[in-house]
Amino acid sequence: MEFSQLIQARYSVRGYKPDPVEDEKLHLVLEAARRAPTAANMQPFQLIVIHTEGREAELRRIYDRDWFVQAPIVIVACNIPSKAWARDDKANYSVVDVAIVMDHLILQAADLGLGTCWIGAFNAEATRQILGLPEGVDPIVMTPLGYPDALPRGTDRKPLDELVRYERW
Repeated sequence: MEFSQLIQARYSVRGYKPDPVEDEKLHLVLEAARRAPTAANMQPFQLIVIHTEGREAELRRIYDRDWFVQAPIVIVACNIPSKAWARDDKANYSVVDVAIVMDHLILQAADLGLGTCWIGAFNAEATRQILGLPEGVDPIVMTPLGYPDALPRGTDRKPLDELVRYERW
């Protein structure tokens, strides 16, 4: 698929078939994440791949939506601020890096016919407990991964002239 078509076709999937994701496709999705650019190529992230079967109850503690546990896989992207590049003013880029990683992941998934849904409004403490995250590792964003069983919902986007400025504010 052409990239411009992929950008138009990708949507936040809120319904998944129970069909498993093939190992080859999962590998391609994870490889796309690994190849994402990060500040100073520090790669201050970890991805946790969770197979949902049999873990639905505990995963609902993280994010309580039926469709979240329908997908056969959930991927959690965590940052490691201590391993990230920081600007001179101490701005730590680990959250930005994780966002780029997740964007690569979801676009590759869409290109393979898989659905995802960017989730940031989850219970971080439950995530820490369930996944056994060590100190200094923070869950930033997650997505189900599976074959879509829901049509796209219309989402409006602001026109460019409301989002882009040239030369100055």
